[in-house]
Amino acid sequence: MERDFNQNHRFPLYGYISLFFVFFVWYLNWTLKGPRTHFLFFPLWLGYSLVIDALVKKKKGNSLLSRDWRKYILLFMLSIPVWWFFELINLRTENWFYLGRTYFSDLEYFLFASLSFSTVIPAVFGTAELVSTFPWMQENRNGPRIPSHKKGLNLLFITGLLTLFLLLWLPQYFFLFVWISVFFILDVINEWRGNRSLVGYSDQRNWRPMISLALGCLICGFFWEMWNFYAFPKWTYHIPGVDFLYLFEMPLPGYLGYIPFSFELFAFYHLITATPKQEEGSYYIQL
Repeated sequence: MERDFNQNHRFPLYGYISLFFVFFVWYLNWTLKGPRTHFLFFPLWLGYSLVIDALVKKKKGNSLLSRDWRKYILLFMLSIPVWWFFELINLRTENWFYLGRTYFSDLEYFLFASLSFSTVIPAVFGTAELVSTFPWMQENRNGPRIPSHKKGLNLLFITGLLTLFLLLWLPQYFFLFVWISVFFILDVINEWRGNRSLVGYSDQRNWRPMISLALGCLICGFFWEMWNFYAFPKWTYHIPGVDFLYLFEMPLPGYLGYIPFSFELFAFYHLITATPKQEEGSYYIQL
């Protein structure tokens, strides 16, 4: 079913304010000397998230923030433990490192990092929803059907457990599984529990949510890597086998990881919030 978005909604005032804020903080983060990203990352990405939210509101007449501001704040809160989970896995894989970590005590690092991590889910979900409003996304985005029958779900779940085991056992060879193993496990659990799941959409041949999430996270990935390039503290990568064709600090092949990462965020959110399957237009996250 095609969705018709009214293009005549006003761009909200907070969008203009946030857009100015983004450029101002961006300038500071690239020009100030010494450590500064630890207190500029959050306002930069808060501004980004609000600009994107304002664009969605202009396109649709509603957005994540205007739909329910309490749930919007919850996105920031849930984002913190979710990204710390991936930081925990990175202790084993060692695929990314933070330059400037030594400037902070353990407590300072935890607090500043947690504040920065809080912006991941709001940015990705907001951008994914914006992608879902693009005219070409209004067409039916049907793909191959992946049946969500018992045997298929069991196979996906076992695959998730196996790839997670291989990732933790031999991270130098199977580090890429970090971006698919968790998704297989959590999305199947969501389906088993009757929660909203991407495997449920694929069973209906509806790939629009996956496309929206994938492109939304790739857009966020571009800005994450671009704004990180001249920042400090900053992150760098060591990805065996793909250390070539860099765009900012990230090798070009590494950007592909943002696609399944967006699926993992979707699975994490709907597992934690226990969002049951319902009519499409009644979900808080609308893709």
